[in-house]
Amino acid sequence: MSQVKIYGLRGSLHSITRAMSDVIHSCVVDALQYPQDKRAHRFFPLEPQDFFYPSGRTERYTIIEISMFEGRSVEAKKALIRLLFERFASVLGIGLQDFEVTIFETPKHNWGFRELPGDEHTLNYKVDV
Repeated sequence: MSQVKIYGLRGSLHSITRAMSDVIHSCVVDALQYPQDKRAHRFFPLEPQDFFYPSGRTERYTIIEISMFEGRSVEAKKALIRLLFERFASVLGIGLQDFEVTIFETPKHNWGFRELPGDEHTLNYKVDV
């Protein structure tokens, strides 16, 4: 299970929301062997007065937070981060200084979906990649 939150300036995210979601999903599928049909992305477009970011960044500055079950290897998570940086630059034209990602992992039992705690579900994909 994973859920992705994307934060950025409204003016910058507006025209690339679908393309960005496609890039993020392709990275999750490739790095974590995630099913194609599982996508949970939420965009948080912010007005300039609501989004403060470090100097040296542009109006394309984007922050992604990925929440997922614990269990992925360090190598898989690093592969995901590397793919995101690579594809944000090559596909979306977002520079390396304008992108940050954080992965939050929680135990399956801390998730609830389809009426059950996460650790009581049988998933159709592997978590231990």
